[in-house]
Amino acid sequence: MAKLRISWYKSAIGYKADQKRTIQALGLRRLGHTVEHTDTPAIRGMIVKVRHLVKVAKVSQD
Repeated sequence: MAKLRISWYKSAIGYKADQKRTIQALGLRRLGHTVEHTDTPAIRGMIVKVRHLVKVAKVSQD
């Protein structure tokens, strides 16, 4: 299954609490932190919610 690399690059200060909780639910702990998740509809939905705060890249499967 495909993987996504999600990086938190912009602060969540000044944004709604549900967006901050979404960042936490993705496993991002601090600014600049990067995590990898499998590409599922649930993860895609969370990314859409905070797309202005994170950067997403596909991880190649070698």
